[in-house]
Amino acid sequence: MTRVAARVPRGPLSPPPPDPADPERVLLMGVVNVTPDSFSDGGRYAAAEAAIAHGRRLATEGADIVDVGGEATGPRSTPVDEAEELRRVLPVVEALAGAGLRVSIDTTKAAVAEAALVRGATIVNDISGGLFDPRMREVLAAAPGVTYICGHLRGASIADVFAREGRDSLTFDDVVLELAARLGLLPDAVAARTWLDPGIGFGKSPQLNVELVTGAGRLGFALDRPVVVGPSRKRFLRQFVADDPTEADLDQATVAACGEALAAGPLVVRVHNVALLHAALTAYNNE
Repeated sequence: MTRVAARVPRGPLSPPPPDPADPERVLLMGVVNVTPDSFSDGGRYAAAEAAIAHGRRLATEGADIVDVGGEATGPRSTPVDEAEELRRVLPVVEALAGAGLRVSIDTTKAAVAEAALVRGATIVNDISGGLFDPRMREVLAAAPGVTYICGHLRGASIADVFAREGRDSLTFDDVVLELAARLGLLPDAVAARTWLDPGIGFGKSPQLNVELVTGAGRLGFALDRPVVVGPSRKRFLRQFVADDPTEADLDQATVAACGEALAAGPLVVRVHNVALLHAALTAYNNE
């Protein structure tokens, strides 16, 4: 497949780009779930061979980054220990990085991040923003040049995050302030290479999820950092599609949500169906 650079006009509130050499570049991050209980793909890529093939396929479809995770983070997922997570992700990270792909490790565990960086990952995607494992900051400080994606949620574990849903009265401003506080805990050198993820879907109301998608540009402006938007197949999208939506329905809703977010200038989007979003961006830019 011929690669076409995905571009959208940058809005006036756009954050600084992850690639200063190409300020209009939208980075596409493709999801590789090496888990048997993922909410999004039902364990299709739980085996290392399947996950490696999937990561390679995402790259040919337009992914700039492949995000490899070994622990599901949905409300009905089963926690895994460090050893199991390492067993799942390390062969996949090593193979994909060895093939020349830009690999992100999706983990909240410092030891998993550290081992994945040794095997070629160059991005750490931590949905907890350091809450679950404070040693993550030490790992990042010892890894110059590694990008950190600092996520937002509230809670001491994934189960706690979703148990709070409906009880916490989170607002957009809360997310901004709490992400600012997490940035403030990072060494300056790490904060300078940090992207922010507002944590769409993690214990937040459907209304707040929509606000975070459409306001991602404001978030980037407020904190002067690039923003990662990850609405892909999340539960809040069900309000915009038919009852009992199919995966295809949710992927179409994801593209629409990403379009809303990108209109305000976020520069990284994390999705499961890379080909569909890449095609939509290409069609938009060719109009």
